[in-house]
Amino acid sequence: MVENIMIDQTEKPTETLETSKEGTKPEQSVLAEIKQNASLIERAVITTETRITSRVLRTLTTLRKRLTDQILQEAIQLLASQKIRTHLSPYLSNDMQLDSSSVEPSETGVFPEVDIYLSLLVILRLIDNSSLTSALELASNTLNTIRALNKRSFDPLAAKVWFYYYRIHELLGQEQSACSHLLVGQRTAVLRKDGDCQAVILNCLLRCYLSAKAYDQADKLIAKSTFPEGAGNPQLARYLYYLGRVKAVQLNYSEAHDNLQQAIRRAPSGTIAPGFLQNAYKFFVVVELLMGDIPERSIFKQQLLKSSLEKGGYLAITQAVRVGDLSLFADALEKHSENFIRDNTYTLILRLRHNVIRTGLRMISLAYSRIPLRDICAKLRLDSEEDAEYIVAKAAREGVIDATINHQQGYMESKQGGNIYNSEEPQVLFRQRIQFCMGLHNDSVKAMRYPLKAKDDDLAKAEEARERESRLIREIEDGDIGKGEEED
Repeated sequence: MVENIMIDQTEKPTETLETSKEGTKPEQSVLAEIKQNASLIERAVITTETRITSRVLRTLTTLRKRLTDQILQEAIQLLASQKIRTHLSPYLSNDMQLDSSSVEPSETGVFPEVDIYLSLLVILRLIDNSSLTSALELASNTLNTIRALNKRSFDPLAAKVWFYYYRIHELLGQEQSACSHLLVGQRTAVLRKDGDCQAVILNCLLRCYLSAKAYDQADKLIAKSTFPEGAGNPQLARYLYYLGRVKAVQLNYSEAHDNLQQAIRRAPSGTIAPGFLQNAYKFFVVVELLMGDIPERSIFKQQLLKSSLEKGGYLAITQAVRVGDLSLFADALEKHSENFIRDNTYTLILRLRHNVIRTGLRMISLAYSRIPLRDICAKLRLDSEEDAEYIVAKAAREGVIDATINHQQGYMESKQGGNIYNSEEPQVLFRQRIQFCMGLHNDSVKAMRYPLKAKDDDLAKAEEARERESRLIREIEDGDIGKGEEED
């Protein structure tokens, strides 16, 4: 929700306006923040340091909630060039009167990056006002301006504009029409080695394909493209989440589990991106159940996930798989089918029926050393003893249970369980943990940055040493050092 703050100039400010700690009006504080962000963008352009621009863009979420048409009009008149001023003003409401005494437009020395930043703020304002057609028009014009100017300092800003360009299409229900433009932008970003735009556009394309359930196209895109190494953690987490969903549909549950787990670990905190974490955990729980494992109880007790997983039906599905009860699984599936369809997990949960049967059969094999097939049919609620015999034979062949079937007398006999530490399973798990720790260490080392100031200091010290050495050589050649010793 964007708050519009109406100011009554006839009353005392102390009675009608909320003030900040410095005693400034909320509009003035927001305008001052925009001016500070513009100065940081100018500094990023001068020093060719894109990290400063990325830091400015991270404040869009909090700044977006306090934007108004009046604040944007003042910022545009104060910071934008004349061309952008006339271009952006029609998109905002002109009902409010601007205080011309406080606005002094700058005609010279305006950086085009600041114009793009102001255009991005106007796009956000139009999205919040549900003016999606105008927002799409402005986003398209902004992308054309970025292509025309073709500056590398635009890369972080262009990535944000591309993201909201697709988001507007998604809100309009026209995300499929944006794919062709996204593919062109992806090809251009790859040729220019623009890592920011590559990551954002690739994630938008994967989201578009997954929304249309075009999993083959998404898999081809993943196989023929490479995610840039320099992309930030939020984009990497989003890419791993989409990759995990594609692998889960393709029955590659182990890779899907690893990708979803990495996406959860790299995602922002729950206060910043709660929706992403909830969706990622929903797929993570389902994939872990499909692998034959039961998710930890602590996942369902987290404050952020407790409501979504319980009300969404994932806790009921997990309980049904854990006890191996087909009737409980069918009831949970019927009750929460609408939630599963909305979360795009329905087709994956339908595959869990076989896991429910396998889990129930494993529990029966551990509890009974010998049990008739008709009792297995009754416990698992199967249709016939022939189905029970087929399922037991298949589970024994796959190694789910260690048992044999007596076909003449019609019973299943379980073998005594061996020592798990004599198998390779503990070694595999230990190797996986070591590989994860080593990968985390290598990523941390790659992500380390050193300040440029230290390099400048080293250069200054080296230059000073060279000057001192050349001065000493000149003194030796002129004989000043020998004269000084004779005088002494």
